[in-house]
Amino acid sequence: MLLPVRSSAACGFVSGAGSAGCVLANRLTEDGRHTVMILEAGGSDRHPFVAAPAGFIKTIDHPGFNWCFKTEPNTATKGREILFPRGRVLGGSSAINGHLYVRGQPQDFDSWAQAGNLGWSYDDVLPYFMKAETRPNGDPETRGSQGPVHVSDIHERHPLCEAFIAGAQSLGINRNPDYNGRIQEGVAYYQRTIRSGTRHSTAKAYLHPVMQRRNLNVASEAMVQRLTIKDGRCTGVLYHRHGRARSVHARHSVVLSAGAIGSPHLLQVSGIGPGILLQSLDVSVIHELPGVGENFRDHFAVRTACRVTQPITLNERARGWRLGWEVTKWILARRGLLAFSPAHVAVFHRSAEHLETPDLQFVFTPASYSDGMTGYLQPFPGMTAGVWQMRPESRGYVRARTPNPDDGPAIQPNYLGASEDQRAIVAGLQWNRRLLQTDAMSPYLDEETLPGPEVADQAALLDYARARGATVYHAMGTCRMGTDPMAVVDRELRVHGISGIRVIDASVMPTMPSANTNAATLMIAEKGADMIRQSIRP
Repeated sequence: MLLPVRSSAACGFVSGAGSAGCVLANRLTEDGRHTVMILEAGGSDRHPFVAAPAGFIKTIDHPGFNWCFKTEPNTATKGREILFPRGRVLGGSSAINGHLYVRGQPQDFDSWAQAGNLGWSYDDVLPYFMKAETRPNGDPETRGSQGPVHVSDIHERHPLCEAFIAGAQSLGINRNPDYNGRIQEGVAYYQRTIRSGTRHSTAKAYLHPVMQRRNLNVASEAMVQRLTIKDGRCTGVLYHRHGRARSVHARHSVVLSAGAIGSPHLLQVSGIGPGILLQSLDVSVIHELPGVGENFRDHFAVRTACRVTQPITLNERARGWRLGWEVTKWILARRGLLAFSPAHVAVFHRSAEHLETPDLQFVFTPASYSDGMTGYLQPFPGMTAGVWQMRPESRGYVRARTPNPDDGPAIQPNYLGASEDQRAIVAGLQWNRRLLQTDAMSPYLDEETLPGPEVADQAALLDYARARGATVYHAMGTCRMGTDPMAVVDRELRVHGISGIRVIDASVMPTMPSANTNAATLMIAEKGADMIRQSIRP
């Protein structure tokens, strides 16, 4: 039985201690003038699975750290329900992701501004990218040196990675000294949010250093139920914690930072969203906003796995006594296998000559998994090269199934629904094969195990992509920023038609950045924090 608790008050309230929420908690309490309460459904991030970078293999489907959502079946992906991880822990998805730090291309953000979102061009957002990061030896024109999040390089140079880079260069791909600068195209080692061999999530970078601030109240294991709205203004939230029903009143504003899944879902069960959907759920329509939950996009990855001729891959280091030695190395020195991210080398390339900028992102790792995806390593030496289209045209949705906020929403990414997406992913798989068969890779390539040499023509490759592709956890766009009738927030990230509430997370992205989404989410949160502070100046 849930027992009511008397309402408390706060100047600001943030729902979700994820990638954006931790940034906001830190920045909004810096000057000591404002009180912030942050509510997180998950628990503590102080666990070896979170701390060790390679722990993502364990957290990817662990209900102790993860919502463990699944997508709706779709004919374009063989009717499969695809695992859709989302962080449920302090730090959110930044506590369970693959650490890769990729900003995107300047053109991505210029397009946001050109669509009417003034103040969101590349030149506008660059200071916030820089504010968030510390990048040793970076270009001071484009890289930050004093931010909370440390962006590091791969600590080992594996011979397979060096061969992969040489192979890409032989195909005309230039080595890029910093793909997070003004030019993304090229091949490079991935930059990672790892510091001294340990995951540097937003909780580690932004939240834990300020937990003792008197004007910050962090409540974990707190499940938000709905927003409280009176006379067109959001005044607070209702939530459950430790078996009690509680409420909090926000004297200034409420901020949703529950991510591309949680933020639209909470709006919908609170009566803000598509009228037809809400009426079908018997939810009172407080404010009809048809775009809530729509415009959902995600990156859909397909992998090529190969057997390697020599026992030099990470597969061998992750078994038997060698694994014990790797664990010891990480405990004593934060080095070795457990300090690795899931991908080592990046290639940003164009799927067709007529394109002005790269639309394909490749990931290479000197390891291979039993199902071609992140999971258990194969029992023989292996390597994997994956690819996804960076700017997918396929759009899906996130929609509440029931009025109960504890019931997870329906998630339909509609992967490969657009013909352009199908063309690009097939082109990516074909180019993958070309690279793996270069002279630089030939001493190491034994045989292709996935999809296998029998999967040869375009139709067969597309069928393989439909059957084996999966998310790379880059959900965005479900509370889109804009000025048209389907937009959910304005350029100040305020919800259209309801005062006292903003959405600040990946859900506000109007279009998909050509990148993993975590870096852009940090930028959005840094910029959103400035917007809030400016709005409440004395």
